[in-house]
Amino acid sequence: MTDPNGPATPARVRIEPWSPGDLDLLRRANAPELMEHLGGPETEDQLLVRHARYVGLSAEHAGRGRMFRVVVAESGQTAGIIGYWEQDWVDQRVYETGWTVLPGFHGRGIASAAARAVAERAGAERRHRYLHAFPSVDNGPSNAVCRKAGFTLLGPCDLEYPPGRPMRANDWRLDLLGGTPGAGGAAG
Repeated sequence: MTDPNGPATPARVRIEPWSPGDLDLLRRANAPELMEHLGGPETEDQLLVRHARYVGLSAEHAGRGRMFRVVVAESGQTAGIIGYWEQDWVDQRVYETGWTVLPGFHGRGIASAAARAVAERAGAERRHRYLHAFPSVDNGPSNAVCRKAGFTLLGPCDLEYPPGRPMRANDWRLDLLGGTPGAGGAAG
């Protein structure tokens, strides 16, 4: 009998570059339950701007980052969105990552697998040493994804997301160039 909660083993995923045809995926990811920790759903105009930014980032990334759709390897179903982009953080340039997994794909290890895949891509750039994720302190599932994907919790921090909206987040860091995850070292 098949487990209704998904496979017992972590999902295998592919990450495929974001394309102009992915606007509907962005709209599906804009659901209130998925945007709860990110300031709520965006307007259609905001989604169009975000989509254009994702397309542009993926087309001309040149080390600045990439956006991807997350695809379940076994079925070919699109399960979500993930990416990485440059960010200034604590006096250094780093990559930041973020993701959304669509309802119906939760609890299968898809986000953790996608986070590992995006970390591999970001690390291959050899441009920045660290990849950070900043889930809300109240977002248990996203914090668990960070832990399962090998990030080290540095502690809580205050930031604004979206801009103008204060947010208490956890700062999770992954060392892309080897060494001890979470340890101090050379800036990227």
